[in-house]
Amino acid sequence: MSSLDILIVDDEPFQREMLRDFLLKDGHRIAEAANGETALQLISRNYFDLVLLDFRMPGLSGLETLKEIKRINPLIDAVMVTAYGTVETAVEAMHAGARDYVTKPIDLEELSILVNRTAEHRLLLRENEVLKQQLMVKGVSSATIRHKSRIMGELINLAGRIAPSQATVLIQGETGTGKELFARLIHHLSPRCEQPLVTVNCAAIPETLLESELFGHEKGAFTGATQRRIGMFEQADGGTLFLDEIGELTLPVQVKLLRFLQDREFQRIGGDRTIKADVRIISATHQDLEAGVKEGSFREDLYYRINVVTMKIPPLRERREDIPVLIDHFVKRFARENRKKYEGVSLEARDLLIKYDYPGNVRELENIIERAIVISRSPVLSVADLPFHDAQCRDETQEEDSGGVLSAALEKLESQMIRDALEKTGFNQTQAARLLGLSERMLRYKLKKYGMK
Repeated sequence: MSSLDILIVDDEPFQREMLRDFLLKDGHRIAEAANGETALQLISRNYFDLVLLDFRMPGLSGLETLKEIKRINPLIDAVMVTAYGTVETAVEAMHAGARDYVTKPIDLEELSILVNRTAEHRLLLRENEVLKQQLMVKGVSSATIRHKSRIMGELINLAGRIAPSQATVLIQGETGTGKELFARLIHHLSPRCEQPLVTVNCAAIPETLLESELFGHEKGAFTGATQRRIGMFEQADGGTLFLDEIGELTLPVQVKLLRFLQDREFQRIGGDRTIKADVRIISATHQDLEAGVKEGSFREDLYYRINVVTMKIPPLRERREDIPVLIDHFVKRFARENRKKYEGVSLEARDLLIKYDYPGNVRELENIIERAIVISRSPVLSVADLPFHDAQCRDETQEEDSGGVLSAALEKLESQMIRDALEKTGFNQTQAARLLGLSERMLRYKLKKYGMK
């Protein structure tokens, strides 16, 4: 745990001495003040990560001192120490900007946990600030990953820490969670950022063509190979290759990928010349690859090669605090693209959007907002503009043959999304599947399910 610069503010010398000796043993740098006035002078002249602040002191009270500290530097963390551990005291302190509070007599183990938690928070802030500076220099913004949740902030921070390395990265998450955005972020922050980032959706390429797409082929290697083809590995030389939906790779292609990861070399189909390439592999999947290893559909040795570092992106329903941020972003974006003026989203519509579970995650929310913007007649998006409006209007206790209101609503929404994707891509099933984050086989299954020709 990193050490902190800590200021202890307490009018009792014995209390200051006890806290000082305890925190010095943990490796922190300590300063002391006997009252609020002295504390503010020290803070004006010196840097501190954390202030341990007694609530009741002569002169400036702890609460008054805290408010002045936050005025001088809002980024300083503070923990209020009080012998009057009432709910009202805690609420006052937190409203004034305290990170937490402890009661006298102080439980030193509890204090240690609070200080360590603050150290983790400060380290994350420092690393994120460095990350922002790096992105600004490279003309990239982490704001492309819209979020408010702590978990997404930590994942962005992790991306910044692993980017300078050569380690392979496996990004796991449901369809539509933003796996490709993280792959791009890692690439842009890496020393390879000036070189190509080549993206391959393994689920969107027919099995018979996938090996050729990845490794290339020589003229005459098979029927229809009328000229040499340079594969994705050669195109990505010096840069990064992002293998999306890596779980779709056939076993023969897995063998060839494993050889590359071991020796950094491969051969084109039909060729006998060994080609070396300097390529970093980032892969992604919504599948359970460990289950695939047990079933024999995914090689165990390859699995351990591709997940030196694993990033697990939670589904949108597990980070609902991100939904309002994403709603506002998509409304602004699609209003601009469709040249419409919008004043926002009604409270009822926003409530419905936040409560919805999004089996298609961010991509589904994006599709819902785009559709609402296109069909809405009002400058304020309402419940009537949302695709699950009809189901919401029904009696929620009513059972239906298909499994109830929610099941019917999801099926209606899914079929509408498929229809929209097909229209957007000119009824090209390969492109529509890629847009929806589905394999072509799954898209064909759903077309048959919904009777769509």
